Amino acid sequence: MAGIAPAFAQSVDVVTDPVEWVNPLIGSDSKPSLSNGNTYPAIALPWGMNFWMPQTGKMGSGWSYTYAADKIRGFKQTHQPSPWMNDYGQFSIMPLTGKKRITEEERASWFSHKAEIVKPYYYSVYLADHDVTTEIAPTERAASFRFTFPKTDSSYVVVDAFDKGSYVRIIPKQRKIIGYTTRNSGGVPENFKNYFVIYFDKPFATAQAWHDTTLAKDTIEIQAAHAGAIVQFKTDKGEQVHARVASSFISYEQAELNLKEIGNDNFEAVRQKGKEAWNKELNRIRAEGGTPGQMQTFYSCLYRSLLFPRKFFEIDASKQVVHYSPYNGKVLPGYMFTDTGFWDTFRSMFPFLNLMYPSLNAQMQEGLANAYKEGGWLPEWASPGLRSVMVGSNSASVIADAYLKGARGYDINTLYEAVLKNSENEGPMDAIGRRGVAYYNKLGYVPYDVNINENAARTLEYAYDDFAIYQLAKALKRPQAEIDRFAKRALNYRNLFDPKTGLMRGKNQNGTFQSPFNPFKWGDAFTEGNSWHYTWSVFHDVQGLVDLMGGRKKFVAKLDSVFTIPPVYDESYYRSVIHEIREMQIANMGQYAHGNQPIQHMIYLYNYAGEPWKAQYWLREVMNRLYLPTPDGYCGDEDNGQTSAWYVFTAMGFYPVCPATDQYVLGAPLFRKVTATLENGKQIIINAANNSASNRYIDAMRLNQNEYNRNWLSHADLLNGAIIDINMSDKPNKKRGTTPQDYPYSFSTSNQK
Repeated sequence: MAGIAPAFAQSVDVVTDPVEWVNPLIGSDSKPSLSNGNTYPAIALPWGMNFWMPQTGKMGSGWSYTYAADKIRGFKQTHQPSPWMNDYGQFSIMPLTGKKRITEEERASWFSHKAEIVKPYYYSVYLADHDVTTEIAPTERAASFRFTFPKTDSSYVVVDAFDKGSYVRIIPKQRKIIGYTTRNSGGVPENFKNYFVIYFDKPFATAQAWHDTTLAKDTIEIQAAHAGAIVQFKTDKGEQVHARVASSFISYEQAELNLKEIGNDNFEAVRQKGKEAWNKELNRIRAEGGTPGQMQTFYSCLYRSLLFPRKFFEIDASKQVVHYSPYNGKVLPGYMFTDTGFWDTFRSMFPFLNLMYPSLNAQMQEGLANAYKEGGWLPEWASPGLRSVMVGSNSASVIADAYLKGARGYDINTLYEAVLKNSENEGPMDAIGRRGVAYYNKLGYVPYDVNINENAARTLEYAYDDFAIYQLAKALKRPQAEIDRFAKRALNYRNLFDPKTGLMRGKNQNGTFQSPFNPFKWGDAFTEGNSWHYTWSVFHDVQGLVDLMGGRKKFVAKLDSVFTIPPVYDESYYRSVIHEIREMQIANMGQYAHGNQPIQHMIYLYNYAGEPWKAQYWLREVMNRLYLPTPDGYCGDEDNGQTSAWYVFTAMGFYPVCPATDQYVLGAPLFRKVTATLENGKQIIINAANNSASNRYIDAMRLNQNEYNRNWLSHADLLNGAIIDINMSDKPNKKRGTTPQDYPYSFSTSNQK
């Protein structure tokens, strides 16, 4: 397999058309019991408001496209961030021939991946049961369809507005169908609708509305629990029928405006513009000197890093940015983005945007300020509005990291007010605000025995989030007492460290540790992980964790043991083996569970204890073994760009272990050369000419022609443009990066306190 990078593998020296290296099917061979990514092929533009996908799953299933499926039921507009969150703003379009068939079971057609072309900007598939080829080319809020029919009087296109309340109206004189869908999975106001307009370039021979499983007699307009439309064409062999479609969360009139993204462009022009849009972004990071499999994996991960959070705003008739608020149901001015969970994406997805797309992330910060003003709380998981999922108040990290890395032009004071509110209050739902905050602020931890689930995880994440607030408070010159409050809380992680086991452990209200304690127990005190995973969640004060563990040698031994302890587990909290457990078990890397976020930074921690070569070894192992350019190519949920951004950063050779600082911790590059072009026009050039499958260790490094022995790079140095020259070796250099002055930032040893 090319992704394993054998020494004899062919090398790709120049990538001139990076979008053609993207495989949107990576991760799509998944199911609820085992995630190999839990992705679907998102046919979309970067951060597009609307995505399109072939739909193989039943209406309402989060697993709406699975690689193992045999049949396609329709081509769906989707806003689904993950199968676990499911979808909203969804409807489908399906061509067919023969007799009229409206239900998804009847109209479904067999297909083969051999007759399927999947690009970010273009999708094509042959529907065998109908002898029809369907093609899709997207814009940000619209899409162009091309159906190639056989010779028949009975060619049809079915529009399915889905159940839970929908409407369609056919306007034959305009060759047009309009409608709305309300189907959603939560997080929407009562007036939520997604309005769509569809124009065809061929007159309808017949047109009928339908509801549920019934064709309506002599009706071309219907409002029902489940509404749809079917239009008929007489076609010659190979005749192409085109459809232009757009939608809006605001109104039909706004959907018509969104359709102007296509304008007078024919299908080929839309496809070409989509390809150019993707290449513009993908060319921002040019990789050279990797195997074909590594190139496919890298650019596919970069594609996934440029999808979420999606644009949830539209451009009105006055060319102003407006949005339908998923928080209060009003149409308001300004930016809005959605479909991301900060528990996942604060780690590397948002730091990636801060490095490569700071202006876009400034718009996202404005969107966060709008979310707070409209909903009263910061979202921790938005899809499209507030959702009660995961733990922590990691919006603090997202907000602090953006501002500290230079983003401006939005209302930071409102965002800081929101962060302060989170730090003192529980919210209207479990995952909003801070559950257990009164205990946390009084005792310095959320107790194990007060019926608050995942309490240790909450404590550790709150402590890091408090560090992020501390950093932001200093930058905003807040009162010293306020700064000191968060500095003190940033050390609360210490309260859960158990010196007997050398691990983090739940603690009772009276100060005793939970008992019995099984460090292999998933959930309970932790979130989708166990103590072996969460013990490392001290992003901001690794030296403090080193000290708690008894010094550098014991710390390194503990890191080593993550890979040598068998992948045993206790699933009793969940009453079954959840997919995250299974993904750790089958990876053959001990307790290292890269398929979920809590441990994804852990390998980089060797840099804080003077053995960076171990990070270099294990990072290459993870890239080689747990990421492949295949439908089963991820090792767990891809999670809205987080697991992909990890790979993009790691392949470049550095990673943001602690957002809200200006440091990236070193690994070692995967390619012989990487050139990243920043928004300010400067470039980061990483040269590692003798990089290879065997040469995975950094022997020597120069930054802008000066010898460089530190285990980190600063954001400021990278932003100014940097030439990094690395001599790679097949043997670790055990003298480089081994002294404390080489180690990355830790709060307890910094001079910033």
